[in-house]
Amino acid sequence: MATHLTHFINGEHLQGQSGRFQDVFNPTLGEVIRKAPLATKEEVEAAISAAEAAFPSWAAQNPQKRARVMFKFKELVEREMDSLARLLSEEHGKVISDAKGDIQRGLEVIEFACGIPHLMKGEFTEGAGPGIDMYSMRQPLGVVAGITPFNFPAMIPMWMFGVAIACGNTFVCKPSEKDPSVPLRLAELFLEAGGPKGVLNVVIGDKIAVDTILTDPRVHAVSFVGSTNIASYVYATGTANGKRVQAMGGAKNHMIIMPDADLDQVADALIGAGYGSAGERCMAISVAVPVGQETADALVEKLVPRVEALKVGPSFDPTSDYGPVVSAEHLAKVKGYIDLGVQEGAKLLVDGRNFKLQGYEKGYFLGGSLFDHVTPDMRTYKDEIFGPVLQIVRANTFDEAIDLPTKHAYGNGTAIYTRDGDSAREFASRVQVGMVGINVPIPVPLAYHSFGGWKRSAFGDTNQHGTEGVKFYTKIKTVTSRWPTGIRSGAEFSIPTMK
Repeated sequence: MATHLTHFINGEHLQGQSGRFQDVFNPTLGEVIRKAPLATKEEVEAAISAAEAAFPSWAAQNPQKRARVMFKFKELVEREMDSLARLLSEEHGKVISDAKGDIQRGLEVIEFACGIPHLMKGEFTEGAGPGIDMYSMRQPLGVVAGITPFNFPAMIPMWMFGVAIACGNTFVCKPSEKDPSVPLRLAELFLEAGGPKGVLNVVIGDKIAVDTILTDPRVHAVSFVGSTNIASYVYATGTANGKRVQAMGGAKNHMIIMPDADLDQVADALIGAGYGSAGERCMAISVAVPVGQETADALVEKLVPRVEALKVGPSFDPTSDYGPVVSAEHLAKVKGYIDLGVQEGAKLLVDGRNFKLQGYEKGYFLGGSLFDHVTPDMRTYKDEIFGPVLQIVRANTFDEAIDLPTKHAYGNGTAIYTRDGDSAREFASRVQVGMVGINVPIPVPLAYHSFGGWKRSAFGDTNQHGTEGVKFYTKIKTVTSRWPTGIRSGAEFSIPTMK
């Protein structure tokens, strides 16, 4: 019988009151294992109220004390790594090693947030004017919120709440209703680490929860990661209601392969970056762009047997290269795109649509698929497929290759494989994409840099985590200070200027 999950508000597990539930599946088995409550407007408002009540005392804590809570939280997550990875894998379908990577990349942002005493420092100028000193300080915003996707149920919540809470804000997390158990467990661990009640709250919900977060005036900032259509909606609605919003959307990430590249290295990189986590990554490489016919033909020769040899299996099997996709609906969506690619005239070199895993026939498994001779006018090229499907778009020249990611509607990540430094440098400078890898297939920046795409991959002016995250979750106050030695007479009516 499926377990009923709860919300986590003000340090307590609360049963859902709406009477509406979302089935949470084990995608390996294709079975319902939990029921997630879908919050009412009032339940989300209760979480916001708890965060609002907790804010003054949490913000008043000195940054060292907040950092100590984050240090302890990091220690507890590391202690629970194996159980968290199993829980994540059970609901999402990632293989265990990938689930641990999901958690670890989130922990790296928690490590960054442990340096908040330094990161929150302002600036000071002595003698900015006659007897005048000037200084700035960073202060938290208040209640902030995060709306997180199914594909990284540990990493992305920690990307958001780690920096936000360390800065002195309080947080309401609305995780994906497809796999909410890990965010709930992280909230429990934060409380165990010494975080006060109400500082980190988790409410599971759908559009009702999202709209409440976006319109409630007590929420000052919203961070979102998900599909482009919803990102656009979140940004428009949140900003219309006076909030800071960073909304990360979809992607179509290209890898440019120059004729001088080591094609064995390239093929291995494409297999991992294109098919890892069943392609359900916003930084997955979904388009390979070999430059020149010889490069393309040689790459195809190396890719086909590697794709055919992919081991698709249960998420708990350490020998599996990747597991199932997250849901039956998503499985049907990805298969539909493969059907469309064939209809559009692309050459399907490897077809994963009919893959079946003995003993797991109800699971949401899909074999790796590989298309060649894809063209930029095809819808399968324009859209984000978000599955284990790699497309090859052939380019005749370097300039033609660089135009593909530059002109695409998405601008999240891209990569180039080459031994020529001049080509790599020019590519990094010219390509109109937010994150670039040079002989690195998945260029996700480390925690002390920032994550963010361009064009329809991101809405808002700031990136996630790193110093950009600190800027997003704080506001600057600038103080101009003068201490006269005695009472001065006479009013001054002109604006102060340097004399």
